[in-house]
Amino acid sequence: MSNFWQRIITGTIFIGVVAGSIIYGPISFQIVFLWIALLSLDEFYKLIKSPTIQPNKTLGLIAGAAIYILISGITFNNLPPQYLSLAFPIFAILFIAELYRKKETPFTNIAFTIVGLLYAVVPFALLNLIGGIDLHYDAGILIGYFILLWTSDSFAYVFGMLFGKHRLFERISPKKSWEGFLGAILCSSGSGYLLSLYYTQIAPQHWIVMAIIIVVCGTLGDLTESMLKRSLNVKDSGTILPGHGGLLDRFDGMLLSVPFIWAYLNLFN
Repeated sequence: MSNFWQRIITGTIFIGVVAGSIIYGPISFQIVFLWIALLSLDEFYKLIKSPTIQPNKTLGLIAGAAIYILISGITFNNLPPQYLSLAFPIFAILFIAELYRKKETPFTNIAFTIVGLLYAVVPFALLNLIGGIDLHYDAGILIGYFILLWTSDSFAYVFGMLFGKHRLFERISPKKSWEGFLGAILCSSGSGYLLSLYYTQIAPQHWIVMAIIIVVCGTLGDLTESMLKRSLNVKDSGTILPGHGGLLDRFDGMLLSVPFIWAYLNLFN
């Protein structure tokens, strides 16, 4: 099978799983994205592990699951907000556990264990807060978010291929161009307006601002993940998605855009 068709088939299944889990309801959404978050965290730990960097993978995965479950449970499952205070002892336990691992670089291990949680788990947990922005599960806003994200990725690629001449950030990603970036903003803003015609709970100007935030922060997220891979001298973050690489490769734009979208919706919507 050619790489092109492999990418098409994998991409179609990937979109179907993401969209299906959102549309089917809050339970399927929570379970699927918890699984994706933990696989992404595992991918991160495998990437950065070396003789001098040994994150506490087992405890990190347990902590990641706990943090995700706390946030999603408070959002959708009537878990009292006070339970979120348990997240702080979880982080403290990561420090305590390192006392017993007898590794040569304990604080480096602690740092990368926590960075993995912040980078690969917290954004997926925040998706729950976006989906529950009005204190009830709303598939529409989540579908809208991913439509804008995928529109940004697709049209940045198309405009870059057709018109790309000026490099956006050549030191990190030689193929990205300003033309692709501007094309993504134009098309994503248009998609934001179209979404506002069907999802009227959010005003058109907010959808358009969200589209711009997603393009800007999604591009920076892509560059950040490229920076990570370059620093480790690897091409892809993993192999779980044939033709596409790893989960961090597919969700790189989401990882940095979700915190800004959640903040924007809370402050200005």
